[in-house]
Amino acid sequence: MKFLTSGKVKDLYDVDENTLLFKFSDRVSAYDVKFKQNIPRKGEVLCKFAEFWFNELSVPNHFVRRESDTEIIVKKMKMLPIECVVRGYFYGSLISRWKKGDVSVPEGTNTTLAAKLPEPLFDPTTKSEHDIPINKEKALEMNLVTEEQYEWLEKTSIEIYKKMASIADNAGFILADLKLEFGILDGKITLGDSIGPDEYRLWPKNSYTVGEIQEAYDKQLLRDWLTAKGYQKEFDDERDAGREPVAPEIPDDIIQKMTERYVIAYEKLTGNTL
Repeated sequence: MKFLTSGKVKDLYDVDENTLLFKFSDRVSAYDVKFKQNIPRKGEVLCKFAEFWFNELSVPNHFVRRESDTEIIVKKMKMLPIECVVRGYFYGSLISRWKKGDVSVPEGTNTTLAAKLPEPLFDPTTKSEHDIPINKEKALEMNLVTEEQYEWLEKTSIEIYKKMASIADNAGFILADLKLEFGILDGKITLGDSIGPDEYRLWPKNSYTVGEIQEAYDKQLLRDWLTAKGYQKEFDDERDAGREPVAPEIPDDIIQKMTERYVIAYEKLTGNTL
């Protein structure tokens, strides 16, 4: 197999003219900064979560089979240059963007931290090194997708979010938000990339409290630590000065906690053991 490229987490290999191999690593990134340390077992959890969700969802997708604990085979397709984000809760970057007036929420929305939105909100971004939030008007203006494609992506992404949120709910979790990617395969829009804790926020229902930072069973645990220690601001300041931010060392207890929570989330959601 020919090596093609390395992403933030996945390594891609060319299998044949129709298929690719995704190899999931234990690498971690946050706020578009790559860290030197790994999160043990993360690659295995991401790989097996991808298999679980692709099999669980009824939407056509590019998944072929799982090859090993950290590898899946997928069909090649032309990816659409848009990341389909669905938000179910008032959290994350949605808050700062709402405060700036860059995004609106339905009238009557509870704008307390971590409050549930009246309806899931489609909040897409560009697909680039530093993703930029866009709306329908912007997506069409930038020729990322056609109007028909945008409407299909919005409707389907929200449907997928609702289905995944229901599965999470039954397992004792809240699916706060979700990022999906799609491509064109045989002329049809098809669900692609992978789906796992790097693509969503997952909170345990039993500790969920409106108005507080939630307990994260996903990558948010690292983001929260970075924000609390002032690194997020440091990263932004470095970029503003035209420099690439340098990743700090992640404390051992954060690494250990992330591994534990990734494994717990997988086992509870899927009913499988690792």
